[in-house]
Amino acid sequence: MDSDRERSSGARQIGTVTEQLPSALYRVRLEQGSFVTAHIADRMDRNFVRILVGDRVRVELSPVDVTRGRIVERL
Repeated sequence: MDSDRERSSGARQIGTVTEQLPSALYRVRLEQGSFVTAHIADRMDRNFVRILVGDRVRVELSPVDVTRGRIVERL
């Protein structure tokens, strides 16, 4: 079973990476204009997927804090 899919409960949005932050965090601008701070999902990290500034990504937003999320896919 894929652990990322088991715990997925947040809304998914598409955005663009605007900044790479320390501690493997990224600032992502969503299509609607808001910004979120996101980290890479475990599945992507294990497969050595690189995220660069300017990449379009799919972000799963946290149900608790909508300013934080997890990058689940690079588009």
